[in-house]
Amino acid sequence: MNIAVVGTGYVGLVSGACFAEMGADVTCVDVDREKISRLQRGEIPIYEPQLDGIVQRNMREGRLHFTTDLAGCLDAVEIVFSAVGTPPDADGSADLHYVLDVARTVGRHINHYVLVAIKSTVPVGTAGKVRAVIREELDRRGVEVPFDVASNPEFLKEGSAVRDFLSPDRVIVGVDSPRAREWMTRLYRPLMLKSFRVIFTDVTSAEMIKYAANSMLATRISFMNDIANLCEVVGADVNQVRQGIGADSRIGSKFLYPGCGYGGSCFPKDVRALIRTAEQAGCRMRVLEAVEAVNEDQKKLLFDKLSVYFDGYLEGRKVALWGLSFKPETDDMREATSLVTISLLLGAGCNVSVYDPVAMDECRRRLGDRVLYAPDMYEAVRGADALLLLTEWKQFRMPDWTRVRNLMQTPLVLDGRNIYDKAELADHGLVYQGIGI
Repeated sequence: MNIAVVGTGYVGLVSGACFAEMGADVTCVDVDREKISRLQRGEIPIYEPQLDGIVQRNMREGRLHFTTDLAGCLDAVEIVFSAVGTPPDADGSADLHYVLDVARTVGRHINHYVLVAIKSTVPVGTAGKVRAVIREELDRRGVEVPFDVASNPEFLKEGSAVRDFLSPDRVIVGVDSPRAREWMTRLYRPLMLKSFRVIFTDVTSAEMIKYAANSMLATRISFMNDIANLCEVVGADVNQVRQGIGADSRIGSKFLYPGCGYGGSCFPKDVRALIRTAEQAGCRMRVLEAVEAVNEDQKKLLFDKLSVYFDGYLEGRKVALWGLSFKPETDDMREATSLVTISLLLGAGCNVSVYDPVAMDECRRRLGDRVLYAPDMYEAVRGADALLLLTEWKQFRMPDWTRVRNLMQTPLVLDGRNIYDKAELADHGLVYQGIGI
């Protein structure tokens, strides 16, 4: 099967590479000429475990190609995946102009049946807009070419996107014709030979599933953060609370870990977009409004703890940050707690030293020389008045606490992910504060 994937970000590049890994002939398309040139040289523009090997192998074996010319490859493809960005507008709604640009190109150039499958995260009703744009372009040409539009939302987690794609717990496909269902079945069957876990729905329901799924996960996180903050006030231990409620089979243990706020390219944007979609439909998502508010407050929590510890006197203090990316195994800093924390620290007159295993270049791109970039995790804490753990990278889990204590000016550790043991740090002369414990 020949397919095109438009957009070479996390979703598009991983999807294209993994479809090629399963034997499809894939052309990945992007308007960014520099990015395409790098990909044609085998250079991967994002950090994602396993992805570089899959891309290079499938390029070498002739199943994976890169181009800036979508129109030029449409005669050869059967399915076009739209995986372009849908950045939030100022009001929180998704910006669809990239998605609709893809639709216009398809409508202007297809000469045979093509299935357009939308992988981008888009508001409910977008498939109808894409269908209308394609039909409008065909009418302008005065031709009648059959096509379908499907919704195939992605559920890839950054840091495990390749594994998620090749071994999904389910695939959601929204279709409105038998032909579209047949083609999507053919495409996904090789991924699911032991158990065909494709859930077919109508197109509108598939669009809603994506937003509802991410919003539910974000809700669980914000709920536990609220519970953690209450635990601190009343003297409970949120880790024990989490274990107790997670053992209930109706609840389960996933996404019940409190922390210093969620970030990334999905949860914040999707929660806001669903709130906006509801507003446009005359509804109000009161739970999600609270989810968003809790998360924004939670990103400030470690700064607030630091300020209380030093009675508000932060000017001139050196603060070390371990972790910059919004989660481990990625260099993505979109909506990361680190950005909020750094802004608050700099505003209070602190000197900020940072270290992250892979996100240092991304931080330099965003912040320039406003912070000190340490060569390793221990140099970051040299002379520091406080250490803030923001991202739970594996290499941060078992530090040499004696070395950390000897390097620090003031022995304060603020754990934004609750990965350390308070008693262990106390044994090394360190003051420990977590979240909800």
